[in-house]
Formats: sequence, structure tokens, C-alpha cells
Amino acid sequence: MEAPSPTRTAADLSRAARRQWIVFALALLSIAIAALYAAGIYGRSAALSALEEQGHADAGLKVALLRAVLERPRALPFLLSRDRDVTEALAGPDPARRAFLDRKLEELVAGTSAAVIYVIDTKGVAISASNWREPTSFVGNDYSFRAYFSRAMKDGTAEHFALGSVSKRPGLYISHRIGPAAAPLGVVVVKMEFDQLERDWHETQRPSYIVDADHVVLITSIPSWRFMTTEPLPAENLAAIRESLQFGEAPLTPLPFERTADGLLRAVQPGGGAETYLRITAPVVSTPWQFEYLVPVAGTVATGMREAQLLALIAIGAITIAAAIWLRRRQTSLANAARDQAARDELERRVVERTMDLSLARDRLQVEIAEHRETETKLQSVQQDLVQANRLAILGQVAAGVAHEINQPLATIRAYADNSKVFLARSRPEPVLENLGLIADLTDRIATITEDLKALARKGRSGEEPVVLQEVIDGAIMLLRSRFTGRLERLIIAPMPQDLAVLGNRLRLEQVFINLFQNALEAVADRADGRVDVSIAVTDGDVAISVADNGPGISSAILGSLFEPFNTSKEKGLGLGLVIAKDIVSDYGGRLEVETDAGGACFRVHLRKVLP
Repeated sequence: MEAPSPTRTAADLSRAARRQWIVFALALLSIAIAALYAAGIYGRSAALSALEEQGHADAGLKVALLRAVLERPRALPFLLSRDRDVTEALAGPDPARRAFLDRKLEELVAGTSAAVIYVIDTKGVAISASNWREPTSFVGNDYSFRAYFSRAMKDGTAEHFALGSVSKRPGLYISHRIGPAAAPLGVVVVKMEFDQLERDWHETQRPSYIVDADHVVLITSIPSWRFMTTEPLPAENLAAIRESLQFGEAPLTPLPFERTADGLLRAVQPGGGAETYLRITAPVVSTPWQFEYLVPVAGTVATGMREAQLLALIAIGAITIAAAIWLRRRQTSLANAARDQAARDELERRVVERTMDLSLARDRLQVEIAEHRETETKLQSVQQDLVQANRLAILGQVAAGVAHEINQPLATIRAYADNSKVFLARSRPEPVLENLGLIADLTDRIATITEDLKALARKGRSGEEPVVLQEVIDGAIMLLRSRFTGRLERLIIAPMPQDLAVLGNRLRLEQVFINLFQNALEAVADRADGRVDVSIAVTDGDVAISVADNGPGISSAILGSLFEPFNTSKEKGLGLGLVIAKDIVSDYGGRLEVETDAGGACFRVHLRKVLP
């Protein structure tokens, strides 16, 4: 603290204080603007990440439902191609046999999810159809120009999505050749329509659609988008599609989509204005199709930005209060020092001029001493407040640790809940009851994790018991499956004895391997050849489980304090996972080791073996 000069008056100190408060206010305003801007960017990014994660989960469920709808009728053309009634009807123009086949196909349609079933001779003419009673019957129509006919005659089977030339209804045509390739008798065709699936998609109020390899919309929750394109078609492709009459007279014009600078999509729905969406894509296995799902972002992004900016304002408010208290205390100290100096000068002057005024000066000094004591009392009170604030900060860190550890069980609970909705919609209560049981187990797991974090603070320890190691590994993988969908094949686990048991607690040991597997999978996420190898080494009384990845390894700056709290290299990490893992292993008489180089990192968990 600077000492006031003898000539520095109270007016000088007052002017200096006003300048300091002006500078403080300007600095606070600049910091607040910058913090709100940064919080808005962070809130938007976090909201988009959450939307993308949820969108991929929803898209996966919708694609699974589509695949289930597709698989049911695919075997029907194959079975009918070997049906005796079909081959006899194609063998000769017998009206009785063909009439019998008409009725048989009509009964099959009523018992399956197919829209129409019909049989075509080698010339491409339909000789029998399930809709033989209807005015738009396919019987007698020439379908030799259809790709599903020519490809089935050539290759034996074909699938082709097109607009019906008679019914004018879109659908997927699944065909199979009847007879050998050297002497074909004809082709049997099953047409599927997706009206119910499109209605189910429409109820979600979010645009969902299927596009083929040419980016033409085939199946959609918005009927007016059908046979439009998500990308402009090259002229030669457009001409070939129109010539084949695959989509009738559809104009095949591009959809009203516009990509934004930040990678989002601006789209106009029928009867509405333009809205910004996050486009989620997923391939439809066993088909050349791609599922696309548009998730609106405006409301979620606005909420995320508001929440982030509110937190920023709270933090700025706390910093402002602390800074204002410090600045006020500093100004008060300078003012007190100035007053002390003035009092001493006055005392010296009065000693020289009037000895009789010593008693009065003494009284004034006593008053000033009392003021100093009062100031010290206030300082002690402020220090106690700072201690309490530090305790609250530690409490916040512990809460962050709880959030870090229960993230995986919560994600798994969400996946089971979403699956249960699908099973309830299909009137299948047995899997729902099973999922509810698993969800109850996971809530117990979360309670255990909470108790484990308390034990981290007080170095406590839960009871140990024999635990089958294979069950611990399987439990950890189950909790990671929802987060690392499509990437768990990188986790390669060596075989282990089924009865191999170690001493510990199953839920706590699962926490250890969840942390190790998750860290390893994240380390190889950006590598095309990334892999994580899990191996077991068993000795007389020790079981060593190694988790090795071929990622970039651990930097030397972090390695020295790897097992210290809040030390992490992840942008959003808390630095608590490995601390908790090491404490859990130590609680049961084991140890956690790490080795790393440029070729990756290897964590080795040593646990006590249960002897027979």
C-alpha cells in the first residue's frame, strides 16, 4: 500500500477515488460485454451439441423402425417364386388356375403388410394380381419397362422405389425371378407403401424423410416434399429418371433449403416461414437410402444462450462485489493513513505552539485508535465471509464431480426409457418391465456413486466381496454403449476365465473401468485406425487388467500430476475421473499404474485375486 504524501489533502484523495471508480466502472462494463458475448457463443455451441446428440438418438430409432418395416415383406417374393400355384399359372394360359392365384394373392395381401402382390410373365405382362377385383387392377398391364422387372429377370431379385403407373401411388417394389436364369417363367412382385410410417413421422412435428442415391425424396413426413431433391440433379441424371418414368411427371425440383454460414440449414415448410434446422443424417442399412432428420434449433439455442449468459452475469456480479469491496477497503486505508498523518502533523504543531493542547490531542488519538479497532473487526468479518465463500466453491467442485460420475448411468437410463416408449407403442410390455428393472438398478448405481464421492472426501471405504471380473467388464461396456454407439467395436477385449473373481465392490469397480474405457475411446476418436486393447494377466494372488490405446499418449506436463484432483487435458473435463478410480482401486488393496509414449497410453489395474 502506498504511503500518502504530507501534502496530499482529503480533496485530493476524493478526486483520486472518483477517478478509480470511473475506471472500475468502465473496466466492468467492458468485461461484462465480452463475457456475455463469449457466454452466448458457448451457450449456442453447447445447445447445438446437445441437439445433435439427441437428434442422432431419435434418428437411430426411426431408422430401426424403418428397417423393421422393410424386413417383414422381403421374404414374400422369394417364397412365392417357389410356390406351385404360381409356376402352374405361368406354365399355360389356364383361366381357372390364374383365377385361383388371384384369390390366393388377395388373401396374402390381407394377412401381410404388402400393398399389392402380382405375377408377371416373361414378356412383362401381369397375369395375376391381388387387386384383380379393383378398377385399377394390374392384370393385363405391361410392366416390361419397369426396372424391377428387367433387373429381376437378369439378376434374380431387385428392389425399386417408384410411382405406380396405374395406381399413381408411390411405393417400394420387391421382385424375384420365377424359375432358373436359363429358363425363367416370370417375376413375382410385392409392392410396399409407407403411409402409416409417414403418419408416425408426421406426429413428431419434425421433418423426416428418406432420399435415394440421387438425393430424391422418397418417403417423407411432409407429402409436398415427395419426389423433390435435396441437391440439384445433374442434367443427364434428371433426363434418365424422367425417361424411365420412375417418378411419373414429378418435376424433381430442389427443396427450399439454404445452408447457413455455421453449417445449419434454412428450410421453408409448407404454409410457414423459413426456420433454421440442424440436419441429422443416418444410412439405412441394406438399402442405398439415407435417412435425414431436421431438428429446429431456434428455441433450444436461445434458451442455451440465455442460461449461459445468466451464469456469466452471476459470476460477473460476484467478481464485481469482491473487487468493489477490495477497492473500497484500499481507499479507506489510504484515507485513514492520510488522516493519521494529518493528526500527527497537527500534534507536532500543537506541541510546539501550545503544550496545553496535549490532552486534547490525546483524546483525538484515542478516538482514532477506536476507529482502527473497529476497522480491524470489520476486516475479520470480511475474512470469515471469504472463508465461507471458499467452502461454497469446494461444494461446487464436489457437485461437478457428481455430475461427471453419473453422466454415463443417466445416458443409459435415457436410452432404456426411449426403448420402453417404442416397446409400449408396439404393445410389448415384457421388454418394458425388463428395461424398468434395469433403470431401477442404474438409479441404485447413481446412489452408490454419490456415496463414493463422499468417501473420496473422507477417505472412506465400502466393504469388499468376491466379484466376477467378466461381469464388471460387461457392466462397464453396457453403460458406455449409448454414448459410444458405432465406436465400441474399437474396444477389443481379450478372453478371460469366466470364473475369475477379484476382491472389491462390483459397482465401484465398474466406475474404474468406465473411466478407463471412456478415456481410451476418446483418445483414439480422431484416428481412423484407432483401437483399445483390454488384456488380462493372472498370477498367484494378483490380477492385472491392462487398457492400452494407440492414441497420442499423455503429455509430460500432465503426467506428473495425472492423479491429482482437477488436473485434466480435456476441454470440458473436471479432472476427477482418474482420482476416483485410483482411490477405489486403493480401497481394495490394489494399485493403478500408467505407461505412455508417442504410440499411446496404457493404464494397468492390479486387483487381489479371490483364491479357491
